[in-house]
Amino acid sequence: MDPEKTIFILGFGRSGTTVFHEMLAQHPHVAWLSRLCDLYPFQPQRNRRLMQAVDYPLIGRYLRQRFRPVECYSFWEMYCKGFRRPCRDLVAADVTGIAAQHVRNVWRRMQTTQRHRLVAKITGWPRSGFLQQIFGDAKFIHLVRDGRAVVNSRLKESWWDGWEGPHNWLRGPLTPAQTDLWEKYDRSFVALAALEMTILQTAFEKARCRAASGSFLEIRYEDLCANPLAVFRVVSEFCGLAWEAQFETALRRYSLQSRNHKWQQDLTQAQQKILNDLLSEHLTHYRYT
Repeated sequence: MDPEKTIFILGFGRSGTTVFHEMLAQHPHVAWLSRLCDLYPFQPQRNRRLMQAVDYPLIGRYLRQRFRPVECYSFWEMYCKGFRRPCRDLVAADVTGIAAQHVRNVWRRMQTTQRHRLVAKITGWPRSGFLQQIFGDAKFIHLVRDGRAVVNSRLKESWWDGWEGPHNWLRGPLTPAQTDLWEKYDRSFVALAALEMTILQTAFEKARCRAASGSFLEIRYEDLCANPLAVFRVVSEFCGLAWEAQFETALRRYSLQSRNHKWQQDLTQAQQKILNDLLSEHLTHYRYT
């Protein structure tokens, strides 16, 4: 069992990372962080016992429903101060020796003989440089979705911190050029959410370039919806996980539907034009045009 080989799922909030996380956690050799980690961050053995119990035939299904894979930012914050709400991406230079030691020790105490590969989901800033400094052989899966659909979905959420303006959000200050663009669109929140996507996209591009060779994989959410089994075969090979019949059976229970078209129904023509203008580079790069 090696905590260095942790699998991290990265992406923007509302890009499909939750269902992808749940599906990957169906693999019989994968362990995940549950809300027990948030409730008892200094007692990782509780989550370990859960990982052992989910494989029991009778109680396992009930426990999976009650303790789903979650992001556990309170848990991370206990060991890595500032991890939850940084104003910029976290990089290798931000890791302290004591934090790295504590996290690796906790990781070891959550692995089991059967479930010896831990998977964790992180949204927002990629933080991959920070995480790779702690977990040297970590694998990163970046889930990408049409930015117009992501922006439309985020604008429906009260938790989106863009409502308070860029002076109060967690993406750092806008550059003069970005400020000019926001002013150009009359401080539209649609424009601000699109600018947020470009800021995060730049961070992910830097993260991908800095990642160790063979450690970074990008998956399109639309491809996942179209053919989950084909995508997870690629993911399994990338992560070094054997393709198990049990895993395939579990994946076949999922029925995914891409709802990317909803941005065209929910937003006005003027708002759609803002997204196409500001996200043109993202749309071209990921073949959404």
